[in-house]
Amino acid sequence: MSSAPQAASPIDEHAHGGYERLLRAAQALPPIRVAVAHPCSREALEAAIDARDAGLVAPVLVGPRARIDALAAEAGLALRGIERVDAEHSHAAAAAAVALARECKVDAVMKGSLHTDELLHAVLDRDHGLRTARRVSHAFLMDVPKYPRPLLITDAAVNIAPTLAEKADIVQNAIDLMHRVGYERPRVAILSAVETVNPAIPSTVEAAALCKMADRGQITGGILDGPLAFDNAVSEEAARIKGIDSPVAGRADVLVVPDLESGNMLYKQLVYLAGADAAGVVLGARVPIILASRADSVRIRLASCALAVLLAQPRGSAP
Repeated sequence: MSSAPQAASPIDEHAHGGYERLLRAAQALPPIRVAVAHPCSREALEAAIDARDAGLVAPVLVGPRARIDALAAEAGLALRGIERVDAEHSHAAAAAAVALARECKVDAVMKGSLHTDELLHAVLDRDHGLRTARRVSHAFLMDVPKYPRPLLITDAAVNIAPTLAEKADIVQNAIDLMHRVGYERPRVAILSAVETVNPAIPSTVEAAALCKMADRGQITGGILDGPLAFDNAVSEEAARIKGIDSPVAGRADVLVVPDLESGNMLYKQLVYLAGADAAGVVLGARVPIILASRADSVRIRLASCALAVLLAQPRGSAP
């Protein structure tokens, strides 16, 4: 008699297993210390505990201690052994979490139940934040059921209307992340509405400029092509019909959107119409910033933390 099927792990639901491989790679590394800013909701506390139990992080809960302890007791969540740093309110919690990262006492920062803008304000503070010479940007590592591998979309959450110089940093941040995920030469599609350069559509001109910047060594580590329309970037058949001869067209690993509006709509369409998952992380700061959402499943929370684990490793040490 055959044995009963085993229950699926929360991380291995999709056929190509991209998030499952991501989780395994991160679990092969030591857990990182993560400052969780203002974890004053059940979802935020559970996200920290789930990541700890998965062997990914050692959370440091930064916020009003009495409130956090009361919430944990009410929700039946055990905080024994988890370090806490008392901070009066969400603004103070964001500043304290960032200060821990500046002082190299934690390896990453994770958003709790405060607003994203509030945390990023502390991250981007010129005197006390976590800025580097690189533009800070956001990336979603998408797990799309009908796409054969993970797909990175950037930037759909931080930069509203990036300039050409800012887009160069956004592209480089994305390439660096894909290297950590295991892509030696990620294929980067610079998206627009069409695949030809048209001066009336500025994003096509900027796409061409980004590709030339890569040719000149101003962007390194990836294979760029653009402008490409979305269908040409992800469908080899669409690229063939259009007669596009490109190492990126139809096989993109990274999609660079023209602006936040288009990126936000694209990733949400994939989530709500195609059943995709979206693990998110902020890049270009001194440490990774994990932007967990109340609506995120355990699978997405763990994938976001796994990205931070890989990013937090010294260069050359991550798988």
